[in-house]
Amino acid sequence: MAAAIHRIKVINDVSDLVPILRAVGTPLRLKVVQRLGEEWLTLEDVEREFGEEGKQALAFFEKLRLIDTRWVAREGRKQPDKSFHFYYSTINVNTTSPLAEISEVLAIATMPPREYEKLESRIFGVVGPEGRFFSDVADELKMSPTRLKALVKRSEKLEYRGHRIERFRAEA
Repeated sequence: MAAAIHRIKVINDVSDLVPILRAVGTPLRLKVVQRLGEEWLTLEDVEREFGEEGKQALAFFEKLRLIDTRWVAREGRKQPDKSFHFYYSTINVNTTSPLAEISEVLAIATMPPREYEKLESRIFGVVGPEGRFFSDVADELKMSPTRLKALVKRSEKLEYRGHRIERFRAEA
C-alpha cells in the first residue's frame, strides 16, 4: 500500500483565495472536492456520481491545478483511464493585504454569476484568441491588478500563462 502524500497549498497572494473559494462554491462542487480527497476517481466515476455538472467541476479544478492525475488500468479494458484526486490535503493562508484588496477579492469570489459573466466577457474579448500581457489588459480595462487577477482566477474561460492572460484550452 502506498503512503499518502501530504501536499500543502500555500496562499501568499490574496487573489489565490478566489479559486479555493470557487472550488467549493456550490454544494455539488464541495461534494466533488470531498470525494476527490478520499480517493482517485475517473471521469466516468465522476459523471456517474455527479452528472454533467460534476464533469464541469472536474474541468474547472483541472484548470485551477487543484487536482492530480494518473492513469489506471481497469479490468476488461484495453486502455487505461485517466483518474483524478484532489492535489492538496492542507491549505495554508499566509498573506497580508490592505482591507480594500481583500474586500475586492472576496466580493469577486462571491459575486452573482450574471454580474461576473459580464466582466468575464469583457476580459475574454480584450484578451482575444492570441492572449495578451496582463498589464496591457489591466490598462485597457482600467482595472487594478488585484481586481483583474481575481477575475481571471475565478474564470473557467481564462487563465494565466506567465505574464499573459489567455483563453483557457482544456488539455485533451
